[in-house]
Amino acid sequence: MTTEQSGLQASSAARPFTLPSVATIRLLSVGARDTTPCDILRSSSSASSRNHSALLDVASSSVLGPAHWSQQQRRAALHTSPPAHAAAAAAAGGGAGPAARDPATLRNFAIIAHIDHGKTTLMDRLLGACGHGSGLEERAMDSHSLEKERGITILAKVTSFTWGGYHLNAVDTPGHADFGGEVERVLGLVDGCVLLVDAAEGPLAQTKYVVGKALARGLRPIVLLNKVDRPAATPERCAAVANSLLDLFVAAGASDEQLDFPLLYASAKQGWVSRTLPPHGSAPPGDGGMLPLLETIASHVPPPATADTLSQPFAMGVTWIERDPYIGRIATGRVDSGRVRVGDKVRVLSHETGGPAGEAEYKVTRIGKRAGMAKIQLDEAVAGDIVSIAGAGSAAIADTIANPAVTTLLDPGRVDPPTLAMVFGPNDSPLAGRAGKALTGRAIGERLQAEAETSVSLRVRPAADGAGAERYEVQARGELQLGVLIESMRREGAELAVSPPQVLLRQGEGGQVMEPLEEVMVEVADEVAGSVIEALSLRKAELSDMTPMPGTGKQRLTFVAPSRGLIGFKSVFVNLTRGEGILNRVFLRYAPHKGPMEGVRKGVMVSVADGRASSYALGELQSRGTFFVTPGADVYAGMVVGEHTREEDLDVNPVKEKKASNVRTVQSDDKISLGAPRLLSLEDAIGYVAGDELIEVTPAAVRLRKEILDAGVRRSKAKRAQQGQQ
Repeated sequence: MTTEQSGLQASSAARPFTLPSVATIRLLSVGARDTTPCDILRSSSSASSRNHSALLDVASSSVLGPAHWSQQQRRAALHTSPPAHAAAAAAAGGGAGPAARDPATLRNFAIIAHIDHGKTTLMDRLLGACGHGSGLEERAMDSHSLEKERGITILAKVTSFTWGGYHLNAVDTPGHADFGGEVERVLGLVDGCVLLVDAAEGPLAQTKYVVGKALARGLRPIVLLNKVDRPAATPERCAAVANSLLDLFVAAGASDEQLDFPLLYASAKQGWVSRTLPPHGSAPPGDGGMLPLLETIASHVPPPATADTLSQPFAMGVTWIERDPYIGRIATGRVDSGRVRVGDKVRVLSHETGGPAGEAEYKVTRIGKRAGMAKIQLDEAVAGDIVSIAGAGSAAIADTIANPAVTTLLDPGRVDPPTLAMVFGPNDSPLAGRAGKALTGRAIGERLQAEAETSVSLRVRPAADGAGAERYEVQARGELQLGVLIESMRREGAELAVSPPQVLLRQGEGGQVMEPLEEVMVEVADEVAGSVIEALSLRKAELSDMTPMPGTGKQRLTFVAPSRGLIGFKSVFVNLTRGEGILNRVFLRYAPHKGPMEGVRKGVMVSVADGRASSYALGELQSRGTFFVTPGADVYAGMVVGEHTREEDLDVNPVKEKKASNVRTVQSDDKISLGAPRLLSLEDAIGYVAGDELIEVTPAAVRLRKEILDAGVRRSKAKRAQQGQQ
């Protein structure tokens, strides 16, 4: 045993907290090829072993694979070309090809993690290792244009590949809290998951969320510490991260089987996985690439179905809905029982009504799935496989497509409700119709309903505000999810008037008003920690934990804050930390309302005239605040053109021109010097807009405006409201 390993063992024995660390077990096993991790642990601390015997099995999780495949066969299959791989699998008696015929060869798993911990990169490496790497671009699964621009995964996606006689269905999931509904719905498709954790950062807010959801589904995670090639991923840090993960599993109520998780180390960027932590984060000797992870998936993830399940009538739960202009509605989900062929008769059982939906029977016209990055067509799908079916009429998410003899609905699982809402309506400003094509409330409503059909966490209903125009309330998980929807509609040519985001309140016991709370985790430099704490305190946040990060000059602060207080906080946080802070947030629970917030935003400067903003007028007004427009920009009465230096709103004339005169003076001919304007992006506007304002969204611009454009009417309404309060 090396000096470093002895030090780790001694420090572990000296700690009062005696739960054995899986990472420490793995580290102790480095270089001890003939000694099992369990033997080392028992010899080092017999008392700890007796107290926690259930946790000892974590280190001895078997990754030997199926009996009919040897280690040499798997390595040969992994490093051969796709045709040779298929031939090797067929010779060994495993299921080969894109269509699974035997449910015993199926393995369904999801990759879950916090945002930016490497899920999509790991999926790229798995695809490349299984023969789908030819011409594969970076982060290939992020196929949506907004995903590529923002560098995040927005939509969960499923693909499949074959390896070692197994047919693997892999699901790539989003890591951002606003898209947690995507994670919840796909966990019902799989029988296991790979929990990816940054070896330097450790488990963060979204890690806790996805772990809780996976454990509640009964899944047995495979823990993969990623980015161990980074200098910060020292053996001590990896051991600490593994300890914190073990604590997280215990706190989430994990069973003994779920605590018995394999622990692997990886650098997805470099394309390798190891069962032990290699020295200095370098590739392990005899680098097998993704082989250790593939072997662990094959042995640890159970098959989804049995022979008895295969003999039952066909039934499939719908998880995704897509539209094809040629073949119509496509429903994607996991076949729960039986088998289905092209041409079979099926019927749809509605989750909302609990009975048949649409026609009595439908005919399956097409069965398909994704293999690698290509879409393929199948003649048949069996129990446990994840496939897409066309021809099932108006099937919706959570519905059941089944044999006509089936009358029982499949349980779609519970999805957390939305916490935020915005009202969408047609743009009625003086500049409406100049850039867009989808201008009517009906067109906007149809687009929103189509989006709601494909999103499990998005809800759309007519707005009950008494307005004459067609307006729709859209409920979602957060600002980012709503922002992505608005940006998508904007790029499609829609013009919208969008209300400020409002949290969805509930009535608790005794009629008490309840509001959603979120756990906020930030990493900031020591010198700005006080400013961040003060800013969040103004938003009713409570500091629950403060942890120094040795050697980095940073602190990790954890808060519990109301969701309404976090609206628009991102831009404030960026300014306070000069763009060097990290902010993570996730929904926590509903709690009693914390009361009104004051001093969160200053007043605004509102235009009282139509025309183009002039340099002369902006130069005269720039001492009053910061502008959102540039000289020459189109403005109109009621449009917000800047932020006032005080808390009250200020009516201004930004189109005023300098009076022409034949008298020339030195003062009148001074050069006008304007400061840089603050140009609001869509995300900035969503976080900045106040209760009496709207966001005007067009394909060409994003503007802020008052809901009531006429200044006199606004003042009269404010006066009546003030008199009503008295």
